[in-house]
Amino acid sequence: MDGSKTSLGFLVLLSMVLFSGTSSDARFLSYNFTIDPRPRDDQPWCEVQGEIDQKVFLSYDCGTAKIKYLSPLGEEVKSMSTWETQTDTLKDTGDLLKGQMPDVTPEKHTDKGSGPLTLQARMTCWREGNGHTSASWEFGFNGQLCLLFDSKNGFWTMVHSKGRQMKEKWENDRGVTYFFKKVSMGDCRAWLRDFMVCWEKMLKTSASPTTGPPTVKSSATASKHITWILPVLLTSFVITVFLG
Repeated sequence: MDGSKTSLGFLVLLSMVLFSGTSSDARFLSYNFTIDPRPRDDQPWCEVQGEIDQKVFLSYDCGTAKIKYLSPLGEEVKSMSTWETQTDTLKDTGDLLKGQMPDVTPEKHTDKGSGPLTLQARMTCWREGNGHTSASWEFGFNGQLCLLFDSKNGFWTMVHSKGRQMKEKWENDRGVTYFFKKVSMGDCRAWLRDFMVCWEKMLKTSASPTTGPPTVKSSATASKHITWILPVLLTSFVITVFLG
């Protein structure tokens, strides 16, 4: 079916994107959102981590609007004119994801005894060597990748059964779909363009032309991030398509 071919094509594209971070031509900007519906007193309900070319440069708390700059790049970009607009957009995204959780959480996990699920979302936009820009979203619960969204073409792909309600809800919600497309294809692309000016300037002025700003590891626990196992996912998806 055409839908299966399209979904498979997007998964192949996504795997190429996520595993081509070492390319000197492509440039990537990502934001990892972690939404906890029942945070402990010392934990934020929404935490966002920003990355450029897989290097973490900031951590943002949506609730308190506190920012931690985790690299020289983070210190550099905070003086940009688009910075205030960016933090507002990140908070709006966190608010939207939190508000959507009751409607997209799998039914069997809504019981009090099952414990709350943590929602993760990853927005990525990238500029290829030819100058073209694309974007995507990945969504999951408790580290399990469940749903993919191709921002450019508007295609939704469910990759785990926990993403069924999420896909059915958002695929038919023009407001949510428009928001995800606008933030990733509009805002994120503009931020990437501006950030790359700072990034390339720092690379040129560094002592070694092959050494970029130092990478600082996130303080968030590994369990908060979605584990991407796309090679296995792609193989399973191919088998499913042919058997189906």
